[in-house]
Amino acid sequence: MKRWLLWVPLVLFVAATAVAIYALRQPQDRLIRSRMVGQPLPAFDLPALVPGKPGLSSRDFTTGKPKLLNVMASWCVPCIAEAPQLMRLRQAGVEVDAIAIRDTPEDAQTFLTRNGDPYLRMGSDTKSAVQLALGSSGVPETFVVDGHGKIVGQHIGDIHDDDVEALLAALARAR
Repeated sequence: MKRWLLWVPLVLFVAATAVAIYALRQPQDRLIRSRMVGQPLPAFDLPALVPGKPGLSSRDFTTGKPKLLNVMASWCVPCIAEAPQLMRLRQAGVEVDAIAIRDTPEDAQTFLTRNGDPYLRMGSDTKSAVQLALGSSGVPETFVVDGHGKIVGQHIGDIHDDDVEALLAALARAR
């Protein structure tokens, strides 16, 4: 028997390991490009979720002023984590509206009481129909909408401290 055939499995293993190490060391593109950026908001009209706060409609985004549209839920742990950053944005004069996904009025009110309330309006999307029409992959997700109802930016996941300036800049560009 030929002795060199004994080395073939080892050579194949070393080659496969080298390819795996090379692939793991390459920088990854973690940016998810949304097909909705550059498109108008889908038409929607959501009822109010909590007392004293109006519902939300796509018409609310055609006032001439850029806004943030935050897709959230009271049961979402990352939504709790991003609440202080949304409050910072609101204190900076940003209008923030919310679509609450599969939520109850009681849970939403408790969330707002515990974590702060940056929202001007909050619509109830009990079946996630508007969320899916937006192409949202989950909660939380934030859309930058210009004053004519066109989506000009999208932030997937919770907003961190270092994301606040980028969102403010995106809103400034949307004017």
